[in-house]
Amino acid sequence: MAPGRARRVPLLLRRASSEPLLLLTAFGSVLLATTALVALITYAMVVTESGVRRAMAVAPLSTTSARVSTLISSGDLQKVDAAVRSHARDAYGDLPFTVTRSIRSDSYALPGQERRERPDLTRFATYEGIERRSRLVAGAWPREAGELEVALSQSSAQAMGLTVGDGFTVVGRLSHQPVRARVAGVFDLLDPYDDRWKGDELLRRGVETGNYTTYGPLVVAPGDFQRYFATDVSAAWLAEPDLRDLPRDRLRTLAASVSALGDDLRRDCATCATFTRLPDMLEQLDQAALVARSTMLVPVLQLLLLAAYALTLTARLLADHRRMEVALLRTRGAGGVRLGLLAAGEALLVALPAMVIAPLLAPWVLAALGAVPWIRSSGVRLAPVPDAASFLVSAAVALACAVLLVLPALRGARRTYVEERSARGRGERRGFIQRAGADVALLAAAALAIWQLGLYGAPVTSTAAGGLGIDPLIVTGPALTLLCGGLLGLRLIPMASAIAERLTARRRGLTPVLGSSQVSRRPLRYAGPALLLTMAIAIGVVSLATSATWRLSQEDQARHQAGADLRVSAPAEWPELGGLGRGAVYRALPGVTEAAPVQRETVDFAGTQATLLAMDADRLGGVMLWRDDLVSSPVPRLGRDLAAARPRVSPIPLPGEPHALSLRVRLGLTPPGAAHGEVRLRLAVVDALGTVQQTAAVSLEEGGQEVRFDLQALAGRSGRPAYPLAVQALLLDLPDPGDLTAVTPALDGLRTDTGAAVPLPDALTAWAGVGEQSVEPGGFTVRVSPPSAQAAAQPLRLAVMPSAPSGTRALPIVVTADLAAKAGLKVGVADSVTMSGATMLVMPVAIASALPGTAPGEPALLTDLRTLAYQDLTEGRAPRPIAEWWLSAGGGDTSAAVAALAHHPEWNQTVVDRETLVRRFRDDPLASGLQGALVLGFLSAVAFALLGFLVNAAVVARERTTEFALLRAIGVSHRQVFGLLAVEQSFVVVLSLAAGTGIAVVMAVLVVPHIVLTGQAAAVTPAVTLDIPWAPTVALLAAVAVALLAIVAALARRLSGHGPGSAVRIGED
Repeated sequence: MAPGRARRVPLLLRRASSEPLLLLTAFGSVLLATTALVALITYAMVVTESGVRRAMAVAPLSTTSARVSTLISSGDLQKVDAAVRSHARDAYGDLPFTVTRSIRSDSYALPGQERRERPDLTRFATYEGIERRSRLVAGAWPREAGELEVALSQSSAQAMGLTVGDGFTVVGRLSHQPVRARVAGVFDLLDPYDDRWKGDELLRRGVETGNYTTYGPLVVAPGDFQRYFATDVSAAWLAEPDLRDLPRDRLRTLAASVSALGDDLRRDCATCATFTRLPDMLEQLDQAALVARSTMLVPVLQLLLLAAYALTLTARLLADHRRMEVALLRTRGAGGVRLGLLAAGEALLVALPAMVIAPLLAPWVLAALGAVPWIRSSGVRLAPVPDAASFLVSAAVALACAVLLVLPALRGARRTYVEERSARGRGERRGFIQRAGADVALLAAAALAIWQLGLYGAPVTSTAAGGLGIDPLIVTGPALTLLCGGLLGLRLIPMASAIAERLTARRRGLTPVLGSSQVSRRPLRYAGPALLLTMAIAIGVVSLATSATWRLSQEDQARHQAGADLRVSAPAEWPELGGLGRGAVYRALPGVTEAAPVQRETVDFAGTQATLLAMDADRLGGVMLWRDDLVSSPVPRLGRDLAAARPRVSPIPLPGEPHALSLRVRLGLTPPGAAHGEVRLRLAVVDALGTVQQTAAVSLEEGGQEVRFDLQALAGRSGRPAYPLAVQALLLDLPDPGDLTAVTPALDGLRTDTGAAVPLPDALTAWAGVGEQSVEPGGFTVRVSPPSAQAAAQPLRLAVMPSAPSGTRALPIVVTADLAAKAGLKVGVADSVTMSGATMLVMPVAIASALPGTAPGEPALLTDLRTLAYQDLTEGRAPRPIAEWWLSAGGGDTSAAVAALAHHPEWNQTVVDRETLVRRFRDDPLASGLQGALVLGFLSAVAFALLGFLVNAAVVARERTTEFALLRAIGVSHRQVFGLLAVEQSFVVVLSLAAGTGIAVVMAVLVVPHIVLTGQAAAVTPAVTLDIPWAPTVALLAAVAVALLAIVAALARRLSGHGPGSAVRIGED
């Protein structure tokens, strides 16, 4: 450039063009920092909004809806209906919502039964919108015509024996008025288990059994219901808001307005009862979104810290490179203000373009992040459009970067030329932060923050206003730990370099001596890139550990919640697939390797509501998914301990594969006719899998008779018993013993439907809730003591079964820690406790922190199913119903079994699939959002580390050109130059990789378990187990080391090109 023309170019641009490499590097650092932070903040906002919307979209109707119910005895139905709809409109505001009404009449006796004392009943009803949620099987929907038309569900029509066109008359139980109706149509609900029908068992099943048996309902047109049944009705309204477009900032406002719905409605309808779970869900969602956003601030702050230090390092290198120039400018009259303006102008020249470009690049970065499999599977669509918020964030970050670029230049502007020349010759061994002890102070602050994180379990705490807010100290704790760990690691550089210098001084080679001497003489020259690389490696390893721990936690949560690979629950008695027919059917499902019946019951255990699980202890290890650290004893040993109290007696085996049994019984009562009410006999049958099911009771009369028991009915129409079967006990019921003193049922023979005789054992024992028992040849006799005979209200149940060794044995149990503490139980110590009103002797064999298949924090206990069933029979209790089956699948693959179960909706079952739960947990945006932030932070950290190392290497190359030219002039080979650089930079790389990994391990142990939470921002059950994936970690360290080695090799190649000719021109430099 010509001198005159150069003078016309502003000094700012001339200075910038003189150092293009450093300014381009500074621009790259600012652009990287601005883009990454804009992308991270945008990601956090998008993910929390998507998570809230997804949670509301998939929330069940039972949670989002509001139900209003009342009894109406006069003609106020329309008034109450208008009040309900009006108050719902006030509660939901401008949100779209629908209100549907259902009304049921009082009971009517079925045709021909109006004179009976306990007739079968029916009800008339009308359901708003039922046509859209049902399928007509025959006929048409009722119309308002001259004759009352009704429609029935297919199940109720079959039970009542009605078809389309049939007419009938029913009589009101209260009004005694007859009502004539005609069947217009028969329908089936599209989904009988839809939450909108919850609680309406009559509509779902067609029959409802209680004190009376009720069939129906008889669905009529709304106008006909008003005309015939407007009084003495029960009405219910279901309000369904559309929450899909509800913004997050309205969650708590809507929660407050919906909470007030019940109180506001009672001002117009005093008898209206309102129930809704929506306010609790909205408040929980708001809290979950806040916690999710706060946990995503952790990588944001770490990246912010790393970006700030990378820019500070670049600015310091630029200032160091120009300090002689600045000193000369000062000697020529340039003041501090002038130099500061030059530095600020250069910084803005770098920052302003980055401020504009970053918001435009951030959507592309997020789009690439959205292609990551586990981000894509969550359903979050990362395709935001740059908005004002993005540009504001970009401006703030870019201006902050500009300030960081200016500060080192301002500091250097205070020195004169002579001071700079003397400072260049000194090599300080400790930085200002170390000399001031700030790294130790930071360690104390970080320790306090991590302690609070462990105390509160999340980066949010209660505010003074009573709500929740992000705690600045807690959320910055991981970043403070990262910084102080890196700063403390810098204290190792002088010590390590001094040790290396002493060790290499004894060797003959030139390269190690010069390399170690260079590091020892100027340790602060290497402190900058070492600290940057240390923090970047720590962020990378912590990100890997957090992601691996989160994925492991989702798997653990799914395993614990499911309890087994597959858990199937159904009503204990169901005609299509009965309790005794499920074992063989489930065990034959594709891929299933083991099936175990489980009895689940809520019991009052020592005054605490607890969940009781009873499972065949022999199948415990093959079915139950129990993490080893959750229980104090290994699972295989638990199975043996739980089965230790099993009676050493076998039930009565049944030969072949019988479908029915016949038994000849002669019943004798002493005195004759003393019992009040029917004497009934049932059999307790057990299958090969341990399922105990009792047959339907048959009535016995005094004298001889032959009774028959249908075993296939216990299996259901689609079921197959798991043979071989056996008779566990014969159960004899006397509802009211009256003046009875002895019962003598003589057994004359037990046969299967194939004609095979079933020999009875010689030793039988009769157990009863009251009385004394004795067994005699050819039958058994139970003698009832006089006090029990006088207890007329107390029923008598006799259980006759093969004799077992006498003596009471404690029931072995596994109990959760909280329940054991409340009941005062200890492992290995038998104790008597009350369970559901009965006193039982129990023996804890292990204490568990949580029991698989139960809700988090729920007190629970586990016992052996066969032992519990035997004890129930001996104490006069009926066998407990089996409503659950836990299945194990080969390799954990349950897809084929789930598909097979989906083809049988008539089995009326609920399936809990471990694989489905894992996908549901991992696809929750609020829970998985941290993963995307970690990926973005991790990649940005690696980029900063490589960029910072590259800048430092480039500056070193320019500063030491003369030094290496002199070495080449005195005969140092290219190989030796490369070795010298390798020694110097390897010192930095090795120390940084080791320190970064060590800091990451400490941070992972202290931080990661507290930021892995559920999608509802609750603590995880089972507790988080830290997982540091060492194979990917080693691969990361190796990849970074190779990249840095390539930079060193390129630097050595460049410097080796400066031969002896460069030394001749030393004076020119």
